[in-house]
Amino acid sequence: MLNLPKIEFHILQSFPVTCLNRDDIGSPKTANIGGVVRARVSSQCWKRAIRLKLHELGGKIGIRTENLSKLLIKRCENLSVDKEKAEKACHKLAEQIIPDKKAIVFVTEDEINTLVDLLKDNDFSEKIKIDAFLKERKKQKINLLSALDIALFGRMVAKAPDLNVEAACCVAHAITTHKAETELDFFTAVADDSESTGSTFMGVGEFNSGTYYRYVNLDLNQLAQSLAITELDESSVQDLQNCVKYFVQALFLAVPPAKQHTHAGLCVWDYAKVLVRKGQSLQVSFEEAVKAKGSGFLKPSIEALNKFLNNKKAMIGSLFNEEAEFEWGIDATYSLDNLIADLQAQIK
Repeated sequence: MLNLPKIEFHILQSFPVTCLNRDDIGSPKTANIGGVVRARVSSQCWKRAIRLKLHELGGKIGIRTENLSKLLIKRCENLSVDKEKAEKACHKLAEQIIPDKKAIVFVTEDEINTLVDLLKDNDFSEKIKIDAFLKERKKQKINLLSALDIALFGRMVAKAPDLNVEAACCVAHAITTHKAETELDFFTAVADDSESTGSTFMGVGEFNSGTYYRYVNLDLNQLAQSLAITELDESSVQDLQNCVKYFVQALFLAVPPAKQHTHAGLCVWDYAKVLVRKGQSLQVSFEEAVKAKGSGFLKPSIEALNKFLNNKKAMIGSLFNEEAEFEWGIDATYSLDNLIADLQAQIK
């Protein structure tokens, strides 16, 4: 394994009236931390937003599907093969990867192409076993450059463990650093063509606001392993640096899409402390809720974040193993591009 560090992102991001992530009854998600209720956005919610933003930025991502056979059949449409025969073979092969019709799986473009080539080379036989695909995949040295999201967030395939991918990125549930109260928004709707002067419809929506702490950890060693990088040459360094660029840009821009048309909660980072370290990862708990003290929550949140990290750094000593530290959001001349360039430079 390469001796690369982890990149830890400690992000503070404030939102006004929003409902970024809802529970099963439509209320903003919350968590009780330190005896105080905080607003919460699940890691799954924010990871999906990051994944979709990666695609918008031009990064290659996988396909998340519950119908792998349908994807295979579509790729076979232009091949000289009997349609019914191809469909049966595609169904049989896909069922070995996703036997449960309710399950979903991430696949890459390269893997889909390899599956179709395998079917074609075996005259679309229904007897092809998944082992043949796994051997062919290994032979072709298929990595995850064509699906950065799978390399970042991992993949589990119960029926084909050899397809499992360990996630290179850990994402914590985002929480407000302070107490957050859910409030009600009463609204009415009036029909334009109604003869009545009253409301045609009335309803209530829930929302909250706050300064969120987001913790994200990118393991460069695991990322390199998923990309089948075993040594750092000019080409592999470039690949890793490109991945870091796409990831940081997506991490910066991605916002959960819930109720954006009615709330427009499109806020980017306010502050970020980014550590390049080796060894044990370190998340801030914000167990003691921050108080506004008449000046908002962001300033005391920055102070609390840095106090916690500095104290832990001093107490942990050499095991803290820090290689670099960057601060974004204080110096207006230090742009996101500067931060990305500094992080890319850590890959040597």
